[in-house]
Amino acid sequence: METLYKELKQYFDVDEFSVQKASLAFLRVPKSQLVSLLTHMKDIRGYTHLVMVTCVDYLEQDSFLLTYLLHNYSTHCDLGIQVSISRQNPVMDGIHHLWEQGRVYQRELFEMFGIDFPGSPDVHEPMILEGWQGPPPMRRDFDTKAYSEATYSHRPRDHKEPEEYMKQQLYPED
Repeated sequence: METLYKELKQYFDVDEFSVQKASLAFLRVPKSQLVSLLTHMKDIRGYTHLVMVTCVDYLEQDSFLLTYLLHNYSTHCDLGIQVSISRQNPVMDGIHHLWEQGRVYQRELFEMFGIDFPGSPDVHEPMILEGWQGPPPMRRDFDTKAYSEATYSHRPRDHKEPEEYMKQQLYPED
């Protein structure tokens, strides 16, 4: 993996390289080079499988960290390519033209974090949260308690001791 990093550094502005184990490494790339690097990894380096795309919300740094995890079947290695984007303008180039399943990840990131992928098919269509009117729920500044209290009616809760409750359910005549 170290060799791959050195070779990539000749063509891309890669940074923060870390090896987690012999078959798994992560590196960072500027937003402007992400799609070019992903294309290179798929077409030239054999990382043909997009395992997943995920996001971490760094509220304190006012940024999102997107991680694109790729797999190479011939070397049995995984490479995570990370890119930071601004929370204030959460827009990223799409990868649906490289991997069809990229569409689904992009839709999920739009719906859950509010990250837009202009030109991505159906990115603005509801996928998980049909009828959702609130802010993206996976952002760290989303107040789930306040949302729940404002949205759902309060009802008294019956607290039952599990052991006694099960006895009554299983042996009602005792």
